[in-house]
Amino acid sequence: MTGLNGRSVIVTGAGSGIGRAAALAFAAQGDRIVVADLNAASAEAVVKEIEQAGGAAVAVTGDLSEQAVVDRVARTAVERFGGVDVLVNNAGIMDRMSALADVSDAEWERVIRVNLTAPFLLTRAVLPHMLAAGRGAIVNTASEAGLRGSAAGAAYTASKHGVVGLTKSLAVMYRKQGIRANAICPGGTATAIAVDAEEGAHGPAALAPHFANLGRVSRPEEQAAAIVFLASEAASNINGAILPVDDGWSAV
Repeated sequence: MTGLNGRSVIVTGAGSGIGRAAALAFAAQGDRIVVADLNAASAEAVVKEIEQAGGAAVAVTGDLSEQAVVDRVARTAVERFGGVDVLVNNAGIMDRMSALADVSDAEWERVIRVNLTAPFLLTRAVLPHMLAAGRGAIVNTASEAGLRGSAAGAAYTASKHGVVGLTKSLAVMYRKQGIRANAICPGGTATAIAVDAEEGAHGPAALAPHFANLGRVSRPEEQAAAIVFLASEAASNINGAILPVDDGWSAV
C-alpha cells in the first residue's frame, strides 16, 4: 500500500474489467472502497484481493438500475467509511450494435436504464453527502460512443452521449459547492463485455468499416489510471472534462 488518502470511494461495476482495476488502484493508495457489482462472487473476490493487500473494502451487490440497490450502496459508504468522497459510475452493458430501426423496446430500455439512469440515480443519492462535506469527485465512464455515432449501436450510443451530458451538467451545477465531475471515454479495452450482435443485421455491417481506426486495445489498468487521476488533487482544476482514453481513435 502506498499513500494515506483514506477517502471513501464507490466504484460500480467493480467486479471485473475497468471497475476492478480502478478499485484496486484506489485501494493501493490507501482509499477505502465500496465494491458495487451485479455479480456477488466477483465483488467479493475484489474485496478479498484488496484486504489481502492491507486495504479496506466492502462489497454491495445488486442491479444498480434499482433504487433500493442504489440506496444500499450509498448507505454502506456512509456507514462503513464515513461519507462519499469519490464516486466512479463505471458499470455498463453493451447493446447488440443494432441500427435504430432494429432496436427492440427491451434492448433500448435495458441499455438506457443501466448505462444512464443508474449513474443518475447513484449520483443523486451521494450528492447530499458531498454537498454536506463541501467537496467530492465524480468520474463517469462514458465511451468513444459518447463522442461519435460510429462506435456502437443506437441504444449504447444514446446512453453514452447521455453520460457525457450528465457529466457536463454536474460540473456546471455544482462547481461552486466544491464538487467536480469528469468522464473518461474508453476506446477498445480488454474487458469481459461481449457484443451479442445479430448475424447479418444492418447495424454491425454499417459500423464495421469504422473500426479500422480503432487503434491499440487498452488494458483496464490504463483506463483506471485516468479515472484515479481525475479523482485526485492533481486534477483539482479539471471539471467537466470528457477525456478520451483511446490511443488516438477520437483524433482520427
